[in-house]
Amino acid sequence: MIRLYHSPLSPFCRKVRLVLAEKRLEVELVEERYWEKSVEFMRRNPAGKVPVLRIDGKTLTESAPICEYIEETVPEPSLMPNSADGRYEVRRLVMWFDDKFHSEVTSNLLYERVNKKLMGQGYPDSTRIKNGAKAIKYHLDYMGWLLDQRRWLAGDALTLADFAAAAHLSALDYISDVDWNRNANVREWYAKIKSRPAFRSLLADQVPSFPPPEHYANLDF
Repeated sequence: MIRLYHSPLSPFCRKVRLVLAEKRLEVELVEERYWEKSVEFMRRNPAGKVPVLRIDGKTLTESAPICEYIEETVPEPSLMPNSADGRYEVRRLVMWFDDKFHSEVTSNLLYERVNKKLMGQGYPDSTRIKNGAKAIKYHLDYMGWLLDQRRWLAGDALTLADFAAAAHLSALDYISDVDWNRNANVREWYAKIKSRPAFRSLLADQVPSFPPPEHYANLDF
């Protein structure tokens, strides 16, 4: 049995969940309060972070290498292009969302609104929330520009880049922090990826004290 230690709204965990589901791999989800740094969890990952994946008798950490391990060991359906240029573009966009988008948007919105309360770290910082709300507009516009030229974010086929972006945006959508009317291309892209079978478990997530908005699990918004 594949086991994933995760936090439901973590975009890094969501990315791994999407890849596992797209590859049709059954996984046992174990919700982990990683911020409590239990001895057992710290043994699994001394960095004290999720996701942690137990697979093939191995314990894997860090979402990017986890996803590429899954891609290499379960190559179909493929989530990476055949060409070096194509793989570069996928990796570039994965880093865009997991680094730039995460630092400018996710950490300012999701972490301030939700994680602080879950971890008992006080009240949200309104300045950070304003910064995140401003920054997401730029990122949505950039995605719209990419989708003007491509069927999917990195090219003509669904790739890991799409799942990286959708992981962050779906977590933010859970707290109604995405303006889907800002860009028609992005809205259409998200509706398309949201309707995939791999997305079903994410749409069923429920975080105590933070109920999702009505549109969250609605495939037609």
